[in-house]
Amino acid sequence: MQTKILLDENDLPKKWYNIQADLPKPLAPPLNPATGKPAGPQDLAPIFPMELIKQEVSTERWIDIPEEVRDILRLWRPSPLYRAHRLEKLLKTPAKIYYKYEGVSPPGSHKPNTAVAQAYYNMKAGTTRITTETGAGQWGSALAFSCAFFGLKCTVYMVKVSYEQKPYRKSMMQTWGAEVFPSPTNKTNAGRTILAKDPNSQGSLGIAISEAVEDAATHDDAKYSLGSVLNHVLLHQTVIGLEAKKQLQMAGEGHPDIVIGCVGGGSNYAGISFPFVKDKLDGHDIDFIGVEPKSCPSLTKGEFAYDFGDTVGLTPLLKMFTLGHDFMPPGIHAGGLRYHGMAPLVSHLTELGVMNAESYNQLEVFDAAVKFARTEGIIPAPESAHAIKSVIDHALECKKKKEEKTILFNLSGHGLIDLGSYDRYFEGKLTDYEYPKEKIKESLKKLPKVC
Repeated sequence: MQTKILLDENDLPKKWYNIQADLPKPLAPPLNPATGKPAGPQDLAPIFPMELIKQEVSTERWIDIPEEVRDILRLWRPSPLYRAHRLEKLLKTPAKIYYKYEGVSPPGSHKPNTAVAQAYYNMKAGTTRITTETGAGQWGSALAFSCAFFGLKCTVYMVKVSYEQKPYRKSMMQTWGAEVFPSPTNKTNAGRTILAKDPNSQGSLGIAISEAVEDAATHDDAKYSLGSVLNHVLLHQTVIGLEAKKQLQMAGEGHPDIVIGCVGGGSNYAGISFPFVKDKLDGHDIDFIGVEPKSCPSLTKGEFAYDFGDTVGLTPLLKMFTLGHDFMPPGIHAGGLRYHGMAPLVSHLTELGVMNAESYNQLEVFDAAVKFARTEGIIPAPESAHAIKSVIDHALECKKKKEEKTILFNLSGHGLIDLGSYDRYFEGKLTDYEYPKEKIKESLKKLPKVC
């Protein structure tokens, strides 16, 4: 009974897979908010190095992974694929459940897959400092870790509620040499504007993005780095799905029937799913499910429209599912999923019907996380636990219908830095919150007008 499927170093992908080469309909371009016209390289050059801009707009199917990047990825990649035999037994399901485990990276999540690449391209371009935002801290940790390898300074604006909930993420970032500020801050015009309106603001990813972008745009030594949402970020994450394909073949499986991932900005879900989306577009029957919190339901309750990627309005306009750029999510413990929008590529494929979405409340998500930990042994991050809840539901549906489906999901990170959240769950201090439709409607009224 094979439980753990491993690849060796020679199986580490040499190229990233670019879904833009195979889209049934081209992706809508980002727009310059001042002109309403497609944003060109000159609009992005102040905050991104040119190689990343080229990847953002590329329609080449395969893009080479630099050997310097692969050398660092080898520290933990290829990551293991597990068969969840004990969870299957608990559920008494005929379904076969596999999970790709990204918590083996030094920062404990999938985020370094793109952080290493972004730090490398910035170093090659002569950047000396990178600014970024982080929600739960996984992305900030990954970028701090990556900047340390390439001798770059790192400035992180961490959403204040997560800064307070997850202090050890801050410790990780500082250990790797980053400076970390609870956002909103008094360091930027964006932060000061928010604090003037709400001195007790808990912050949001949109606000933190505004601060990090402003910092980069107003300092010649700095560029900005984003941990999700953008095309080049999702591109770098496809190492996950490319490895999973080989591992499923080694396990004697064909294509999975269902592919599941949690979604905040969309990067880990894209990473596991995009190499298999190509197979669906080629005619294979595969269901793709992105799982989000009911308190921040961009795919399930948002509008597919052009919107800013940040709160203040410093970024280009992106065509995506959005709750409105000034949407303020509650302080749920899955801080990495508290983003108002969804990656344009994930949004585009969802709008086309290639992908689907589900949402859950945080109590049922933690229930699923505990079931998983007590059967498979790994304590999942609260974000990843959203995917686990969906997996359990679909496995039970297979039991009901007596269907022997193969379910693949991405366990995008461990929860060992999130044990404070588990404490609150066991103490009965966590509550559910489904964001009211009226508030979402009010936020969507403020979407930018696009001709």
